[in-house]
Amino acid sequence: MKHIPIQGVVAYPITPFNEKEQLNLPLFRSLVERLVVSGSHAIAPLGSTGVLPYLTDEEKEAVTEACIQQVAGRVPTLVGVSNLTTEKTIYHARFAEKAGASAVMIIPMSYWKLTDDEIVQHYDAVAANIGIPIMAYNNPATGGVDMSPALLKRLLEIPNVTMIKESTGDIQRMHYLRRELGEDVAFYNGSNPLALAAFTAGAHGWCTAAPNLIPALNVALHDAVQRNDFNAARQVFYQQLDLLRFIVAKGLPRAVKAGLQILGEDGGFLRSPLKPLTPAESAELSTILSLIKN
Repeated sequence: MKHIPIQGVVAYPITPFNEKEQLNLPLFRSLVERLVVSGSHAIAPLGSTGVLPYLTDEEKEAVTEACIQQVAGRVPTLVGVSNLTTEKTIYHARFAEKAGASAVMIIPMSYWKLTDDEIVQHYDAVAANIGIPIMAYNNPATGGVDMSPALLKRLLEIPNVTMIKESTGDIQRMHYLRRELGEDVAFYNGSNPLALAAFTAGAHGWCTAAPNLIPALNVALHDAVQRNDFNAARQVFYQQLDLLRFIVAKGLPRAVKAGLQILGEDGGFLRSPLKPLTPAESAELSTILSLIKN
């Protein structure tokens, strides 16, 4: 069986900026600390929530180092290293490994549609240059590439590709991965509204931005599933479902930043072209959070 370094709730911090849209590393460290002490099982900087494509190479390196230093080995760190070119992806993967990351996450990013062979060669080239595990991230909504189950199966033939994050919202793909690949693969849910269904399908973890706002409920869902207490799992899942749907629909960085502000926490600023939620959207989010709190 391949080594699986990460299980449970994988929390994705936002990348905060100051009023001049410059990276705010002290605030980032504080937000990472909140996630660690709240009980999240792993921290994953530089994902969609962390606005990876909006950062310079130097900013990505700074975020990587700040996250790993702040976590200080208390939980695993899964660092996003995706880039348009294989060369740059290798560079960031090697940087993350040297900085102390537990694993890296890669989504195929491309202006031109990539063939399956090109994607396999891309992952294989990165894997040949690092010694830590790789999570293959399938999210056509953000990456523009939908990796089929057959392609994901090919990727898992690469020795240190040990994890699959599936974010299409197709629960049947998760059942396929478990049925066809058994315990040799760890798959992770990246579609927030499907968290309960994914856990019952055998997901090893849930990759989510929700712990920035409701960490206790997220961890409680995982714990209930681990106990095989599915009555409790359903109850705790439906408590958070409206929020899970909202943050996906409105965009994770926007929604998390607004939610932090509603909760009395500093979430920093966004970087253009991203803009804050409208007053009406913020009011809707405030209502959702207040109902959860009650």
